[in-house]
Amino acid sequence: MNESKKCKESFVVKTSIVLPPDTNAYGTLFGGKLMAYIDDVAGISAMRHARKNVVTASTDSVDFLHPIYQGNSVCLEAFVTYTGRSSMEIFVKVIAEDLLSGERNICAMSFLTMVAIDENGKPTPVPSVIPETEEEKSLYDSAKERADIRKNRRKDSEYRAKKYGINQSI
Repeated sequence: MNESKKCKESFVVKTSIVLPPDTNAYGTLFGGKLMAYIDDVAGISAMRHARKNVVTASTDSVDFLHPIYQGNSVCLEAFVTYTGRSSMEIFVKVIAEDLLSGERNICAMSFLTMVAIDENGKPTPVPSVIPETEEEKSLYDSAKERADIRKNRRKDSEYRAKKYGINQSI
């Protein structure tokens, strides 16, 4: 596949208000709920880029930098930063806003890897990505390093799965 697309073509924004059922005992957004939002916008971004179905291959660490309180809006921005043959790295930035004061904080960031699949569930080629802004270029330039870290982490996970598999007692 020789097609290329600009990062901005995969740009996704999702904004929600944090309601009581979304919060823990401290009145802040459940971390798991935020992680589901992150996976959701990353998947939409990847599908927008590839125009194919996608599956999540990995989620890099999600660092919770600032709490998101009940009544805040939570805005997630995502776009494809790098592509392999069938895989895409998606960057997700999470911003909370106190709707009464207007104060905004970056609350989390994460990188996810999505893989495009064909009608048989097999990996299929995706367009390459063209970074334009300084942020896009910076993320693109550092993507290979992140990909190498992911590959090593996956090898470690595969090793541990074999070593401590389902037949191991606790």
